[in-house]
Amino acid sequence: MLVLTLSSSRQPPAVAYLIPLGDDVKLTLTYNVTGSIVSPVNTATKLLEAMQRNPLDWRIEQLQTVARQRGLDWRHEGSSHCVFIRADGKTLPVPAHRPVKPIYVKKFVALVSGA
Repeated sequence: MLVLTLSSSRQPPAVAYLIPLGDDVKLTLTYNVTGSIVSPVNTATKLLEAMQRNPLDWRIEQLQTVARQRGLDWRHEGSSHCVFIRADGKTLPVPAHRPVKPIYVKKFVALVSGA
Protein backbone atom coordinates (compact mmCIF):
# COMPACT_ATOMS: atom_id res chain seq x y z
CA MET A 1 0.00 0.00 0.00
CA LEU A 2 1.27 3.46 -0.92
CA VAL A 3 0.16 6.49 1.12
CA LEU A 4 0.29 9.96 -0.44
CA THR A 5 -0.28 13.22 1.39
CA LEU A 6 -1.46 15.99 -0.90
CA SER A 7 -1.64 19.63 0.02
CA SER A 8 -2.53 22.89 -1.64
CA SER A 9 -2.60 26.48 -0.46
CA ARG A 10 -6.26 26.75 -1.51
CA GLN A 11 -7.63 23.43 -0.21
CA PRO A 12 -7.23 21.43 3.01
CA PRO A 13 -4.70 18.61 2.89
CA ALA A 14 -5.85 15.26 1.56
CA VAL A 15 -4.58 11.75 2.05
CA ALA A 16 -4.79 9.17 -0.75
CA TYR A 17 -4.29 5.45 -0.23
CA LEU A 18 -3.38 3.39 -3.31
CA ILE A 19 -4.14 -0.26 -2.63
CA PRO A 20 -3.08 -2.85 -5.25
CA LEU A 21 -5.82 -5.45 -5.77
CA GLY A 22 -4.30 -7.37 -8.66
CA ASP A 23 -2.05 -6.98 -11.67
CA ASP A 24 -3.82 -4.01 -13.22
CA VAL A 25 -6.46 -3.19 -10.61
CA LYS A 26 -5.85 -0.57 -7.94
CA LEU A 27 -8.20 0.93 -5.38
CA THR A 28 -7.75 4.61 -4.57
CA LEU A 29 -9.29 6.03 -1.41
CA THR A 30 -9.11 9.79 -0.92
CA TYR A 31 -9.86 11.64 2.32
CA ASN A 32 -10.02 15.33 3.21
CA VAL A 33 -8.13 16.20 6.36
CA THR A 34 -9.29 19.25 8.31
CA GLY A 35 -7.83 19.47 11.81
CA SER A 36 -8.48 16.06 13.31
CA ILE A 37 -11.55 15.35 11.16
CA VAL A 38 -11.08 12.93 8.26
CA SER A 39 -13.90 12.59 5.74
CA PRO A 40 -14.09 10.54 2.54
CA VAL A 41 -14.18 12.36 -0.79
CA ASN A 42 -16.17 10.92 -3.65
CA THR A 43 -17.59 12.03 -6.96
CA ALA A 44 -20.94 13.08 -5.49
CA THR A 45 -19.22 15.25 -2.87
CA LYS A 46 -17.11 16.91 -5.54
CA LEU A 47 -20.18 17.44 -7.73
CA LEU A 48 -22.11 19.06 -4.88
CA GLU A 49 -19.21 21.39 -4.07
CA ALA A 50 -18.93 22.34 -7.74
CA MET A 51 -22.69 22.97 -7.93
CA GLN A 52 -22.41 25.32 -4.95
CA ARG A 53 -19.59 27.24 -6.63
CA ASN A 54 -21.11 27.39 -10.11
CA PRO A 55 -24.78 26.51 -10.73
CA LEU A 56 -24.46 26.75 -14.54
CA ASP A 57 -24.48 23.87 -17.06
CA TRP A 58 -25.56 20.82 -15.03
CA ARG A 59 -27.44 17.76 -16.25
CA ILE A 60 -30.24 15.94 -14.44
CA GLU A 61 -28.06 12.79 -14.26
CA GLN A 62 -25.50 14.68 -12.19
CA LEU A 63 -28.20 15.84 -9.77
CA GLN A 64 -29.39 12.23 -9.50
CA THR A 65 -25.83 11.09 -8.67
CA VAL A 66 -25.66 13.55 -5.77
CA ALA A 67 -29.17 12.60 -4.64
CA ARG A 68 -28.29 8.89 -4.66
CA GLN A 69 -25.19 9.51 -2.53
CA ARG A 70 -27.06 11.75 -0.06
CA GLY A 71 -29.97 9.34 0.37
CA LEU A 72 -32.63 11.28 -1.53
CA ASP A 73 -35.19 9.50 -3.66
CA TRP A 74 -36.47 10.73 -6.99
CA ARG A 75 -39.04 9.82 -9.59
CA HIS A 76 -38.60 10.43 -13.29
CA GLU A 77 -40.69 8.03 -15.27
CA GLY A 78 -41.52 9.34 -18.71
CA SER A 79 -42.30 12.85 -17.56
CA SER A 80 -40.63 16.15 -18.31
CA HIS A 81 -39.70 16.70 -14.64
CA CYS A 82 -37.60 14.79 -12.16
CA VAL A 83 -39.01 15.10 -8.63
CA PHE A 84 -36.45 14.80 -5.80
CA ILE A 85 -37.87 13.66 -2.46
CA ARG A 86 -36.12 14.18 0.87
CA ALA A 87 -36.71 11.79 3.81
CA ASP A 88 -38.85 14.38 5.62
CA GLY A 89 -41.20 14.54 2.60
CA LYS A 90 -39.98 17.83 1.12
CA THR A 91 -40.00 17.66 -2.68
CA LEU A 92 -38.37 19.59 -5.51
CA PRO A 93 -39.56 19.16 -9.10
CA VAL A 94 -36.78 19.94 -11.60
CA PRO A 95 -37.36 20.16 -15.37
CA ALA A 96 -35.26 17.45 -17.01
CA HIS A 97 -34.08 19.68 -19.86
CA ARG A 98 -30.37 20.16 -20.55
CA PRO A 99 -28.82 22.14 -19.08
CA VAL A 100 -30.72 22.45 -15.80
CA LYS A 101 -31.36 26.14 -15.07
CA PRO A 102 -29.22 27.65 -12.28
CA ILE A 103 -32.23 28.44 -10.06
CA TYR A 104 -33.11 24.73 -9.91
CA VAL A 105 -29.49 23.79 -9.13
CA LYS A 106 -29.46 26.31 -6.25
CA LYS A 107 -32.76 24.91 -4.93
CA PHE A 108 -31.40 21.37 -5.26
CA VAL A 109 -28.26 22.25 -3.29
CA ALA A 110 -30.47 23.77 -0.58
CA LEU A 111 -32.63 20.62 -0.54
CA VAL A 112 -29.62 18.34 -0.22
CA SER A 113 -28.04 20.55 2.45
CA GLY A 114 -31.19 20.34 4.55
CA ALA A 115 -32.30 23.96 4.24
